[in-house]
Amino acid sequence: MAKRFTAAHWGTYRVSGEGASLRLEGIEDDPAPSKIADGWIDAVTDEKARVLKPAIRKGWLENRSTADRCDDRFVETDWDTALDLVSAELGRVRNDHGNEAIFAGSYGWASAGRFHHAQSQLRRFLNTIGGFTASRNTYSHAAAEVLLPHIVGMPHRGFQDNMTSLALVAEHCELLVAFGGISANTAQVTSSGTSTHEVEHWMHEAGRNGMAAVSISPRRPDFCGTGPTEWLSIRPNTDTALMLALAHEIHRNDWHDREFLNRYCHGWETFEPYLTGASDGVEKTAQWAAGICDVEADTIVRLAARMAQSKTMVSVAWSLQRGDHGEQPIWMGLTLAAMLGQIGRPGTGFGFGYGSTTPVGRPKKLISWPSVPQGQNPVSETIPVARIADMLLHPGAAYRYDGERRTYPDIRLVYWAGGNPFHHHQDLYRLEEAWTRPETVVVNEQWWTATARRADIVLPATSPLERTDIMMNRRDPRLVWMDRLLEPMGEARDDHDIFRALAERLGTLTEFAEGKSKEDWICQLWLEAGEVARRNGFELPDFETFCESGIFECPDSDENRIQLEAFVKDPAGAPLQTASGKIEIVSDRIGSFRLKDCPAHPQWMEPVEWLGQDAVAEDALHLVSGQPASRLHGQLDNGSHSRSQKVGGCEALYIHPDTAGKRGITDHDLVCLSNARGKCLAGAVLTDDIRPDTVALAAGAWFNPQTIDGERIEVAGNPNVLTIDKGCSELSQGNIAHTSLVSVKKWDGPEPPACAWTKTQLS
Repeated sequence: MAKRFTAAHWGTYRVSGEGASLRLEGIEDDPAPSKIADGWIDAVTDEKARVLKPAIRKGWLENRSTADRCDDRFVETDWDTALDLVSAELGRVRNDHGNEAIFAGSYGWASAGRFHHAQSQLRRFLNTIGGFTASRNTYSHAAAEVLLPHIVGMPHRGFQDNMTSLALVAEHCELLVAFGGISANTAQVTSSGTSTHEVEHWMHEAGRNGMAAVSISPRRPDFCGTGPTEWLSIRPNTDTALMLALAHEIHRNDWHDREFLNRYCHGWETFEPYLTGASDGVEKTAQWAAGICDVEADTIVRLAARMAQSKTMVSVAWSLQRGDHGEQPIWMGLTLAAMLGQIGRPGTGFGFGYGSTTPVGRPKKLISWPSVPQGQNPVSETIPVARIADMLLHPGAAYRYDGERRTYPDIRLVYWAGGNPFHHHQDLYRLEEAWTRPETVVVNEQWWTATARRADIVLPATSPLERTDIMMNRRDPRLVWMDRLLEPMGEARDDHDIFRALAERLGTLTEFAEGKSKEDWICQLWLEAGEVARRNGFELPDFETFCESGIFECPDSDENRIQLEAFVKDPAGAPLQTASGKIEIVSDRIGSFRLKDCPAHPQWMEPVEWLGQDAVAEDALHLVSGQPASRLHGQLDNGSHSRSQKVGGCEALYIHPDTAGKRGITDHDLVCLSNARGKCLAGAVLTDDIRPDTVALAAGAWFNPQTIDGERIEVAGNPNVLTIDKGCSELSQGNIAHTSLVSVKKWDGPEPPACAWTKTQLS
């Protein structure tokens, strides 16, 4: 009997049972299977939340109204009618406004399967009809994506691929200084899927080998190691100031590696006067930083000494660059590591993204497996991904990005597949306003998410459990056959079938399908994977054998890497692809952009909103909104596992007991978070493992604003009604989700309505 498996961004699972007895269990050698899967099956089979038939928004159907897009009823229809409407709208917009007026908003997290990747299918289809305006970079690490090519000469992807292996960290590192921690929550997921979860394993191994760790974060649980760990509960958004003070102390004691700085770095002679205060009159001492970071000066002094006297890895989490001036902690973390002179050695130096996703630092070979070709986009227009509301609200407005002066296009049609911007974008009420500006919004979706509820045409899509596919991740040593475990719910269709039908209506079926069925495409991917395997020195089984066995493990896959090793060994023979050929502590090119919010070298700059600013409200608390343990982003929020973690039906808000006591809040009380941007409810969880001036509310609760006593309040606990929709700088325009102040009060209003897990209103 064939073994059955499936895979997701949160892991690979062995399948047992059928129908109501269907079960998913982590594979045997996964040391830490993610429990996110516990709610996967029931979320997919949730008829109350699934989109079962094509649906058209009533106001749009009757008079093409956009004003009521965020609060309207839907009319179910048949597939032919819905597809005719979508194809007609695409044709109208192309003819009247050009293809640049179409925005393809997929964000790529809908499936770990290589073929049924919604973003690839959408882009492939739109490219056959003349293209679309695209987004660039990610919500996860946009600041890094733009900055790293300037300072290390590598794209973010290349830098991540070459991160020093965690196995070497576990073996050689004596002191891990983890800015932002290394979180088990984020370590359980990865784009394109994962077979195992080993970040916690390597942290445990490092502890057993004697490595000490310092976790620098507002929350204690942000570090997943078990060895000797010191928690520095830093004030949020002030890591750059702390790094500068550590650098100053190292410099003051002449512990910095002058030879390394001179040979491998560009700009030390310019940065040094800033560090000492000679250039701006502000010496970056431990005492100076203590007042900013709320970390004692003596603690900073002791940590600097430990770093200089140990084999040290400076680690920076992705979360730090999702704040105002988000480029600075990355840049300064690299500069601090360069001062120690341990870059390019086993287990030390600079790490970016350990634990921010599963495979960063995974000691395995990288294999570039094939994917669905998207074709060439004839439209060159793009926007930074987190600037979607700006684009919709201000077509034609000017903005700056990576040294360029650009203008926003005039978008008339948005097509979204495989994502939920009303989860991951900031200031959701502003996004709601922006969402009314396009003439038409089309969404392929499995559930009645907030994005589907705000569309004009909703096409029901299948989930990964309702189709076959292959998990192929270049950073994972296994290939997984994703068996079809469930029949499609209602009239749901695969994204490929949806776009195939649209391509037929628009005359591009030959270009889109190339005469292949879905099964043909998947077989073709396997044949191409076989060619890749042979180039890497091994053979894949035939397709039928692979499907029967369910998993293929690549042989001899172990491989350790050391970030910048070749450059450090031979800087002349293997220079970096930066302007200077070196690590750029100072980037003359960035300096030439003359940006006030991202100068030529790392600096401390006050965030637009933080606890240290003048006239901050007495009751202000800093809100952090990271990845939850119970789901991936907003996926499966309707599932049993995510729902089991709710408090009073709302997302849990982690708050210090002293902070709660001053506000009359007790454990499991409903509370209301508010600021000038909005209000939301949450369920209080009291814990000593967070700073008293900080609260934590995980992202991903399905956005559900309701009118209570005449006031609009988000009742599920979605923190993005409170966050700021602003670029972190004019260099990268990344989001600043972690820069937000709120007040928190005990909720004394009426019991909130049910959360947004039930079917939207249908006429």
